[in-house]
Amino acid sequence: MITSTANQKIRRIAVWQSKARERRRDGIYLAEGVKMFREAPREAVREVYLTENLQKKLMEDPELRERLQELPCETVSEEVFARMSDTQTPQGILTVLRRPEYALEALLEEKNPLFLVLEDLQDPGNLGTILRTGEGAGVTGVILSEGTVDIFNPKVIRATMGSVYRVPFLCVPDLGQAIGELRRAGVRVYAAHLEGERYYDSFSFQGGTAFLIGNEGSGLRRETARLADAYVKIPMEGQVESLNAAVAASLLMYEVHRQRKQKGGERR
Repeated sequence: MITSTANQKIRRIAVWQSKARERRRDGIYLAEGVKMFREAPREAVREVYLTENLQKKLMEDPELRERLQELPCETVSEEVFARMSDTQTPQGILTVLRRPEYALEALLEEKNPLFLVLEDLQDPGNLGTILRTGEGAGVTGVILSEGTVDIFNPKVIRATMGSVYRVPFLCVPDLGQAIGELRRAGVRVYAAHLEGERYYDSFSFQGGTAFLIGNEGSGLRRETARLADAYVKIPMEGQVESLNAAVAASLLMYEVHRQRKQKGGERR
């Protein structure tokens, strides 16, 4: 059992928790909690760290006992785990995973795909919620600009509640180029925009669809919005000028889901 916070492995994890550049360099990300461990793809798991007390508890569950026996695990003291954790109330288990890789070309092979294209979102909770809601709505993939918060930020991972394992995503250096690829593949691109003249439920989203969602404070850049085939508007009452980015994305994704289910067809 590791009992020293000076241990090289523990110090490395502490660096990964706080520095996106180090996570990127080493090709890993971290996921805390029992749920995240239970749902983690086995082939992606590199290391598991957990407290001795939690290990004894998890060994009572046949499924978790099997996973613990199959994967490379290290037990650590409660003090050490507190040093490794990114949360104020640690659950006592942390999984180190290899980063997945996805290709836009492969995602475009799906019939009538549904994409979210995110420009410079900064709130980890928003991004994590979008991935989680995207899984529920049946999104094909999420495309992120380089200015968007790191999808492997521990707060983002936590907010996905496991959806990060199942929703394909790409961080692209040139968002305009990615949008161009979508359009060339026959995907219609819509910008959630205050200048929209038609409400989102007046459009048909039966074919390939992508929604552009902008930064929480400033929205989409004008040059990015101009790449859309159409602007869509979300109705708002009172003095509200805009909605939270994750809320807006959720409304749009579920409108697509509603329309496609109503037409009696599964997308996949």
